[in-house]
Amino acid sequence: MSPPTLQFERAEYDARLNNTRLAMEKAGLDLLIVTDPSNMAWLTGYDGWSFYVHQCVLVTMHGDPLWYGRGIDANGARRTTYLPEANILDYPDHYVQSTERHPMDYLSGLIIDRNLDKGSVGVEMDNYYFSAAAYVSLTRHLPNATFKDATGLVNWQRVVKSPQELDYMRKAGGIVEAMHAKIFELTEPGLKKNELVAEIYHTAIRGTADAGGDYPAIVPLLPSGEDASASHLTWDDKPMRAGEATFFEIAGVHKRYHCPLSRTIYLGKPPQDILDAEKAVLEGLEEGLLKAMPGNTCEDIAGAFFAVLKRHGIVKDNRTGYSIGLSYPPDWGERTMSLRSGDKTELREGMALHFMPGLWMDTWGLEITESLVISAAGPEFLSNVARKLMIKD
Repeated sequence: MSPPTLQFERAEYDARLNNTRLAMEKAGLDLLIVTDPSNMAWLTGYDGWSFYVHQCVLVTMHGDPLWYGRGIDANGARRTTYLPEANILDYPDHYVQSTERHPMDYLSGLIIDRNLDKGSVGVEMDNYYFSAAAYVSLTRHLPNATFKDATGLVNWQRVVKSPQELDYMRKAGGIVEAMHAKIFELTEPGLKKNELVAEIYHTAIRGTADAGGDYPAIVPLLPSGEDASASHLTWDDKPMRAGEATFFEIAGVHKRYHCPLSRTIYLGKPPQDILDAEKAVLEGLEEGLLKAMPGNTCEDIAGAFFAVLKRHGIVKDNRTGYSIGLSYPPDWGERTMSLRSGDKTELREGMALHFMPGLWMDTWGLEITESLVISAAGPEFLSNVARKLMIKD
């Protein structure tokens, strides 16, 4: 088999592994079982749609990590990671979705064989991809290990992006620009939502002249009218109608790196309450962006934004942004920092955020957002789409 094509230099993977081990040492861990596919990819390069079955990367304090997954996915590890053959471990297919045995039963045996079962083992407890059954299996078969919750340990090592990661995100930003241009071009009364989404996907995957598109961790969200009062509805086959606002929450993706960006289109003449909300959101964005500087905190951005909303008499009782980067379904956030009161995470150069001041009111919704990178010169925007309510008469 020919050598794999890695998305990053080996030295970058080594630095990521070193930072993870420092965090493990601080947490008192001897072994880390990584089940989040984003973290698996970040540490080893592994990239495959196999996260619907049990899989993981094992990180010890020495040597290369171990990849563990379904037998038919092992070649995926050989094609996408830097790991040597001895570090690619797989389980037989009769463990898949079995009521009699569990893949973590088999993994436990491999851990025991390598004498890794007598120390402190970290697992990502609050993770989409690590089940209660997986935890029960590990604790049953590894009685000499002490288990600790390591949720977020790897995620937090990812928050400052490397130059190569930022290059991928900028390319994703170019893709989302093309997506929004296509949306504005096509959106009109009578156009069926599913037909519009087909064009969104076509534009997203086709990408740009210098960057092909990848699948997003979240499908396009584009509810209209009263449906837009809900934040996470997708689409149907009904035609769009005049006199309604539709927000488009989408992301450009390149090599699994995301650039989310939301805009709202109103078909016809917008009512005054939506125009007033647009004014407040844009003013709040400007005030929040002034705080998007190294040394400030997530709370500083949120505080500046929410202060503007308060002056305008608008109540928003949810966060207004989050960290972004590499991700797999069902979420393009990194599940670390949030733009909200109480999050005192210090902003550092190279952090990437989706500043997401969405409003979901009783009978309509409005989303005008920005994805940005923290830099000493002020926020760098990953895409360039007019920051306003889009109106098509």
